[in-house]
Amino acid sequence: MAVPIYVVDAFTDKPFHGNPAGVCILEREQPEDWMQSVAAEMKHAETAFLRRAVDRWQLRWFTPTIEVDLCGHATLAAAHVLYSTGRASKQEKIEFQTKSGKLSARSEGDLIILDFPSEPINYEASEEESREVAEALGLTTTPKFVGRNRMDWLVRTFTADEVRNLNPHIARVQALGHRGVIVTAEDEEYDFISRFFAPQSGVDEDPVTGSAHCCLGPYWAERLGREDLTGYQASPRGGYVRVRLQNDRVELIGKAVMILEGRLLA
Repeated sequence: MAVPIYVVDAFTDKPFHGNPAGVCILEREQPEDWMQSVAAEMKHAETAFLRRAVDRWQLRWFTPTIEVDLCGHATLAAAHVLYSTGRASKQEKIEFQTKSGKLSARSEGDLIILDFPSEPINYEASEEESREVAEALGLTTTPKFVGRNRMDWLVRTFTADEVRNLNPHIARVQALGHRGVIVTAEDEEYDFISRFFAPQSGVDEDPVTGSAHCCLGPYWAERLGREDLTGYQASPRGGYVRVRLQNDRVELIGKAVMILEGRLLA
């Protein structure tokens, strides 16, 4: 039986901007290696696989090489598909069951609001680790801060231009381990900007990373003294993520555009 499949550009209101994600709607459970093969065929940073389970949707995310525990843009894309195709009413809150527990999405005008876990920094890097991370990123100055949470490294540079102009050594970034590296700085136009490199997960640079904002949100809220922030991810495609802190949760707010609808025959 053919499987409905979509491509959605997430965290943008313009086609061919933001972060593209594949979304597959499954009628029955599929083998893990099949889902991994589909994700490798799609070649997007993530492909989401949805399957209806009574009162919620089972949701899994795969990069071209591995399954990941948390993904923001593919969840936004999945919610956009469910709302756009009438599988969910715009007045309905969508509940997802994932490897990171229960997540949800709701529609508010042309925005989709995701309820995600906060992923604050829980480790500050040593001087040696900071130097190793800086060299992997191609930074010529010592970062203002280097630390990590359970998934990613976080590197704060002194200027936004350092983030925009980064040209990392991808093989050395891959050797750092963990899921990936978030690089960020305060910005004059936005509250903060960022980029995200994850060759460890099969994605050299992710265009817009919702889950990274589960770390960026609490990090910048503490330093800027505000719990409602707007971040810009300065990849070549670029995209915007509004972040709103809710105790130990983070709301990720953005738009999405569907650009492809089809059926997977294999």
